[in-house]
Amino acid sequence: MSNETILLVIKFKTGGSLRFLSHAETVKLFQRACVRAGIDMQYSRGFNPRPRLSLPLPRTVSVASDDDLLCLRVNRDPNGPQVADYESRIKDRLSGQLPKDCVLLSVEAAEANVSYQPDSATYIFSVTPEYINEELKAVIERLIASESLNLQRRVDAIHSKLKNVDVRPFLKSIETGDKTIIVECKISSAGTVRVDEILKLLELEQDRLTAPVRRTNVKWKVN
Repeated sequence: MSNETILLVIKFKTGGSLRFLSHAETVKLFQRACVRAGIDMQYSRGFNPRPRLSLPLPRTVSVASDDDLLCLRVNRDPNGPQVADYESRIKDRLSGQLPKDCVLLSVEAAEANVSYQPDSATYIFSVTPEYINEELKAVIERLIASESLNLQRRVDAIHSKLKNVDVRPFLKSIETGDKTIIVECKISSAGTVRVDEILKLLELEQDRLTAPVRRTNVKWKVN
C-alpha cells in the first residue's frame, strides 16, 4: 500500500535571539530540522523541488511569538503507528532538532487539502507604568473613534515608493494593563496593520518598550 499524504499542523513559539530571523530564515530553520529528524516531507515538482512547508502568518523581524503555526505536508505509512502516536513521535523527533528559543507546542494531523488563513492576532507592548497615563488613553480613544487612519506605507525599498493605506479596518481593539498595551488586529486578504505602524499610531517610541513586542492569540480560518 502506498503512503498517504497528511498535513501536519505544528504550533510553536519563538523568542530570544531567534526573533531576529526573517521569514525565509525561519522556513529554512524548520526545513533543516525536519531533515535531521528524518521526517518524510513531501516535495514540490519541477527542476528545483522544495519541501511543502509554509508559515501562513509571517512574523515581523524582532517580534517574539507565542502562537506561530507551521503547515508541513508529509508522507505517512498507513500501516505504521496510529495517527496519535505518529503526532507524538514527530513532536519528539522535531523538538530535539530545534534550538532552545524555538519551542514546539503541539503537532496535529489534518486533511491534506485544507488550508489555514489568519483571521486576527494580538500584539502585546510592554512599557513602564508611567506611560500608561491619561495622555495615552486619550490617544487610544481617538484611534478607536476614528473612521479612518491613513498612513504612508513603504512598498518599494529600492525606489522608496510609498502608498497611502487606511489601517483603521485592521484595528479591532486596544486595551491597557498596568504595564502593557494590548492590540488586537484584523488580518484579511487586504492585509493588516504593521507593528511599526501600531507604534506610530500610539505615539510610542521603541525606547519606551521594556521587552520585545509579542504576538499571541492568533485566530485561524480553516478552508
